Amino acid sequence: MKRKNSSKAHKEKFLSMFSGLSGSLSFLGGWQVCHNLCLGIIALLSVVGIAVVGMPFLFLTQYAVYFWSLAALLLVPTLILYWKNRKCISANLILFNIGIVIASVPFAQLQAYQVAFWLVGGVLIASSVWMFVKPKFQKNNKNLASGAISAP
Repeated sequence: MKRKNSSKAHKEKFLSMFSGLSGSLSFLGGWQVCHNLCLGIIALLSVVGIAVVGMPFLFLTQYAVYFWSLAALLLVPTLILYWKNRKCISANLILFNIGIVIASVPFAQLQAYQVAFWLVGGVLIASSVWMFVKPKFQKNNKNLASGAISAP
């Protein structure tokens, strides 16, 4: 029995590692996210008293295609493992990662369709966030209806 539980825990860790890595690498392919990351780091450094001129991570834009490709490749085994055992990973997380990968397509040849990628990816991201938040709203509404939480 312990072997099955140990192997199940190992699979869950492996699956979550791929999912997290896929999501974190996919957003690096989007220009706006990289730009905002640079601005955030510059702002944090300025709070500490370090002045930075320019964009310290601008060199990462040269590697955007590689980051995105790696994120897309890591998404494939995550999807395969998800379809084999749907209880191991959140469907919302998978949907969110797919949306991020689609929205951050970095290929210059596809720039004419970038708005479509943003729309499709944004809809998937918004859907996953809504599916995550919806039960919490329903729970709060039930609590309010039953009088469990008093209104101010």
